[in-house]
Amino acid sequence: MGNKKKPTDYVEYISLGGEIAAALAVPIFLGYWLDTYFDTSPWLILVGCLVGIVNIFILIFQLSERLNKK
Repeated sequence: MGNKKKPTDYVEYISLGGEIAAALAVPIFLGYWLDTYFDTSPWLILVGCLVGIVNIFILIFQLSERLNKK
């Protein structure tokens, strides 16, 4: 019964979810905005998607290293 987790124990997981969402969403929205500005649709949004995917892989490897240290 002493294993109950407090709501503050989940802050790390919530922040990780926010990091993953931002790592994917920011490059995509930036690519969309640049596509509309330069009228180069869909090329820059595709570049934004690729950058977002690379960001997520980097976050996964960093998370793996953090968890292996614990």
